[in-house]
Amino acid sequence: MNDTLTTVNSFFWTSIVHSQQNEEWQFCSSQFKIRRANSGDLMALTEVLTLSFHSREGILAWVYPILRLGIYEDLRQRLASGSPRYLCLTAVAATEQPMHNKEVVIGTIEIGMRSRYPWPVTTGEHILYISNLAVHPQYRRLGVGRQLLLSCESIAQQWGYSELYLHVLENNHQARQLYRNIGYQLQEVDWSWNTVLFRQPRRFFLRKPLQK
Repeated sequence: MNDTLTTVNSFFWTSIVHSQQNEEWQFCSSQFKIRRANSGDLMALTEVLTLSFHSREGILAWVYPILRLGIYEDLRQRLASGSPRYLCLTAVAATEQPMHNKEVVIGTIEIGMRSRYPWPVTTGEHILYISNLAVHPQYRRLGVGRQLLLSCESIAQQWGYSELYLHVLENNHQARQLYRNIGYQLQEVDWSWNTVLFRQPRRFFLRKPLQK
């Protein structure tokens, strides 16, 4: 029996390949592909994440290397964790120098189990959660973020889950629009002292039911 299952996403004309034998995922299109991240991607993934979540302007330029180091160490530990319900995906594009046959990391996303709340809870309150969706600024508006999210949905269904969760900041209007367009719905608004005292944007907790 063939160990590889192939389905086609008709909207993106994207081939989705899953190897049952080694749990390797690959999502291919004419512009980029999405695959499982590995330790060799670590530096490039760190750069995409840091560029997406932290500014280099003004005084922040001084702390940018420290922030990047923290992101690197956190991601390195997650990649090495070996958790059966954790996966980091990377979107990659080919370079303009085909002779070198090298990929460029242009985006990333993580999916894994986590507690709904930061304090200790019962096992039954763990959810399948999406985090750290990031696309390199030079490769935005190509559908990379959308396809990374859809890839996580395919993985969640293969794992046997019927819903996905994520957080988005109230002032991140572009991300909120993306999530709304692909079916994420507001579950609740998280409350924190930062919102009340320092007027920080609220965090919206979103949920998407997955089709069986």
